[in-house]
Amino acid sequence: MRSPSDYGIADIPATYGSLSSDPVAAKASVRNVLSSLQEFDPDTLSSENALTFKILDTYLKNASTGTDYLLYQEPLGPVSGIHTQLPVLLSEYSFYDTQDVETYLALLKETPSYFDSVIRFEQKKAASGLFMPDYQADSVLDTCQSFIDMGKENYLVSTFNERIASLDLLPENKKDSFQKENMKLVTEEIYPAYQNLITAIKSLKGKGMNEQGLSHFPYGKKYYEYLVRQTTGCNESISRLRLMTRAQILEDLSAMQKILFPADAALTQASVLEQTSPDSMLDDLRSKITDTFPEIPDVDFQVKYVPESMQDYLSPAFYMIPAIDNLTENVIYINNGQTASGLNLYTTLAHEGYPGHLYQTVYFSASEPDPIRSILDFGGYVEGWATYAEMMSYYLAPLPKTEASLLQKNSSVILGLYALADMGIHYDGWSVTDTVRFFSDYGINDPNAVQSVYKLIIGSPANYLKYYIGYLKFYELKKEMADALGNQFSQKEFHRAVLDVGPAPFEIVYDEVEKNLLD
Repeated sequence: MRSPSDYGIADIPATYGSLSSDPVAAKASVRNVLSSLQEFDPDTLSSENALTFKILDTYLKNASTGTDYLLYQEPLGPVSGIHTQLPVLLSEYSFYDTQDVETYLALLKETPSYFDSVIRFEQKKAASGLFMPDYQADSVLDTCQSFIDMGKENYLVSTFNERIASLDLLPENKKDSFQKENMKLVTEEIYPAYQNLITAIKSLKGKGMNEQGLSHFPYGKKYYEYLVRQTTGCNESISRLRLMTRAQILEDLSAMQKILFPADAALTQASVLEQTSPDSMLDDLRSKITDTFPEIPDVDFQVKYVPESMQDYLSPAFYMIPAIDNLTENVIYINNGQTASGLNLYTTLAHEGYPGHLYQTVYFSASEPDPIRSILDFGGYVEGWATYAEMMSYYLAPLPKTEASLLQKNSSVILGLYALADMGIHYDGWSVTDTVRFFSDYGINDPNAVQSVYKLIIGSPANYLKYYIGYLKFYELKKEMADALGNQFSQKEFHRAVLDVGPAPFEIVYDEVEKNLLD
């Protein structure tokens, strides 16, 4: 937040917190919060507070279950590990005044102790037989070493200097002093913290007892069931989610077979986008969604690019969530090492920008929800919405409807296959060979590519389900509302109803949307 004092928050020490490796203490902490929540009578609350109560109650009960599997979690995962995400978050830390700069520098000083808590967590995982496989450890080591190898060219240096330069209230000598201190902290605190992590992970290599999915761990299937529930926001069983996924894949494949589509047509049509800049694409998307999505406040956005040295270790694109009290500054990162141009970039920007993450975040924040909701994580809603937005963007691109439909359904099928593979690997215990065989049944016959997917899924269990199942739940809800309302159905009002609820478990989203549109 830009102005913590506006929320009654003052004199908070600069800290990341720490990573708890004590399941008993973690469960006690969650139960204490849950007990405090139960002191409220939801019947006496306003409608907004009552909704927050329901969401928080569900969230905390699920979190309590999760503490039983605390050491199954992986803070150094390949998709969103602390070692890759923390520098990006620091590079986007906003400076509004001198206090912000001082807080930032204090955080840099805290990085070694925070990494020490990560190391203790990994050591406890190893002692419990739950440490990562060697190939994943090697990936962590490579990422950390690449970060250190940036030296004085590190983006924590360049981005700091850019932010300081824009602070007009600071005299030049103070700016120079801050820049020198930042450089000193990067080299004397941040890099040693990463080096200590490298040393620790090297010492733990060989202690990973399992190179396959979670089901090969004791209680691994139970943990996966919890993780899927927590990640997707759905209470359905794995079997039910698998059936949903297969049914949608079959529906998409059937629709694709009915489309007569010249092989080079999409290339011809989509070539219009090849020379279009990301900013122009976002402006195009923003202008085209006005008929089917409710308005949001006018905000600025900036497109930035992942440093080349980190392209192998960060997502193809990502949106940086702004301060809850300053929606005007929005940043989307593009990873040129993993994101193509043209139509692929267009749909990616729909996912990250309009009507995806940026749009949904600004809409929800502008509704001034209870502040506590901003710290709750409902990946199924958030990523499901962004994936839904991405799928819709094919029909906003300069493509004939049939070509757009074919490409959208193909994208949906591929994501669905990844979701099935996620469940197969982690719940059914598929080996690499099993996974290669599965993809070959759908005409994907590149064993090396499948092995890469296998390793990615091993390191990020349930990640693909967050996107695909979340998307399916919105798609399913939309069909239900369209069937129930008939000619009265409005996409714009459906989207408004979904967005008004905000991030939440899907059971609550469904109840609220049905109440809003059908009652």
